[in-house]
Amino acid sequence: PPRSQRPPGKMAAPTLGRRGRGAAGLWGGLRRAVPSLLPLRRRAHEQPRRARGAGGLLAELCERGLFQEVFPAPSAEEQLPGLLEPGRPPLTAYCGFDPTADSLHVGHLLPVMALLHFQRAGHNVVAVVGGATARLGDPSGRQRAREPPPAERVRAQARALRAGLGRLFENHRELLGAAGGERLGRAALLDNARWLGRQPLLGFLGGAGGRLRMGALLSRQSCQARLRSPEGMSLAEFLYPALQAYDFLHLHRHHGCRIQLGGADQMGNIMSGYELVTRMTGTDVFGITVPLITSTTGDKLGKTAGNAVWLNRDKTSPFELYQFFVRQQDNIVEKYLKLFTFLPLEEIDHIMEMHAKEPEKWGPQKRLAAEVTKLVHGREGLESAKRCTKALYHSSTEALEAMSDQELQELFRQAPSAELMLEPGMNILDLCRKANAIPDGPSGYQKIADGGVSVNGIRVTNPETVLVLGQHILKNGVSLLRIGKKNYYIIKWLQL
Repeated sequence: PPRSQRPPGKMAAPTLGRRGRGAAGLWGGLRRAVPSLLPLRRRAHEQPRRARGAGGLLAELCERGLFQEVFPAPSAEEQLPGLLEPGRPPLTAYCGFDPTADSLHVGHLLPVMALLHFQRAGHNVVAVVGGATARLGDPSGRQRAREPPPAERVRAQARALRAGLGRLFENHRELLGAAGGERLGRAALLDNARWLGRQPLLGFLGGAGGRLRMGALLSRQSCQARLRSPEGMSLAEFLYPALQAYDFLHLHRHHGCRIQLGGADQMGNIMSGYELVTRMTGTDVFGITVPLITSTTGDKLGKTAGNAVWLNRDKTSPFELYQFFVRQQDNIVEKYLKLFTFLPLEEIDHIMEMHAKEPEKWGPQKRLAAEVTKLVHGREGLESAKRCTKALYHSSTEALEAMSDQELQELFRQAPSAELMLEPGMNILDLCRKANAIPDGPSGYQKIADGGVSVNGIRVTNPETVLVLGQHILKNGVSLLRIGKKNYYIIKWLQL
């Protein structure tokens, strides 16, 4: 349907950042390493996921577009298929998340999805909150240094991020269990302040610092750009990759971690971790990056760019998250179904075939929004998003009556609210004036008469209409007053 018929939105639809040379290389390498890869992938979807071979897991993630680059490519192409074969001990993969805010956002979802795919295949995963590294700030992709945050704020944000990651893992476990899913690998939530905060400076420099090479650190593109800038680069920022590399070493030693996952802008830091682990242990480890999600203007989605779509309910409600994905353009929705959901690829193909026949139903967008909202906010969050959608866009009285105070506040975040006592004979004009929704005098009266006012989605044109329980006042003691097209007022009735 024409875009003008879609619900209006404030958030720009994102697109995928493209650097994807490495993913194509891995895909080609996997095709060479695993004969008849496409028939294998078809067979893999016909049997339980736990029985899939390495070709099934790696080939599917490549075909989904979830892998962008792999390091070191030759070693990964040669060894990873064998390491991931059924019957072999599970591998451990990790990804780090610096607590620069108190919530994850949509830009973090792809590395989380990569972790969950590994966990669904029976491998162990670790999510690391950077309670220590956030004190320095990652210089990757930044033109100037971050302002050093207060230590207490970092600790509070680290606690919030651990809670948010925990909800994602728990929602995933419950959804998979409800679907009769297979056994998951272990998941751990850690904070690198536990080991970096106890690491003596001289011990770190004499140990890990002695194995990292200045030439490699200085050659990073982000480092070169900052060194040439007028502001330059601080020693704290320069040492950030060394601390992240130490995370990989610590997790390898204590958790057997052999794979680090991260966004496409983390390849330089991942390379530092690879060099440190291999130099100090002699073990082959691997790094995998996932694509960056960008807005239509090419900006990375996140707090810095000011376009973050948050995963915490108090920042972005389930309704807002649902609508963000419902509004995706047709040319991106298939990619997003592959990236942001666990739907089998054959089912995604079928969804897109049906969409070609019935584009007016927005089938792929609705399925995408439902799957992401369930993962982030659980089944109740999805039901909340659907109630709010029906109330706002379909004027459903039943949905309004079923909404909680929290949902009303989330749906009408900027709407004024008022608590009123119902008086005998109170009419629409009285309601609008007591809520300060219309001006006093003839102009306010005329606005109602001209059809500019609705109550609970029903237009009212007679200012003298007496308020009726069950029609103008819902069973939950709420009235939703709308003036014009976009000005909402929430009325809570006392002592009905």
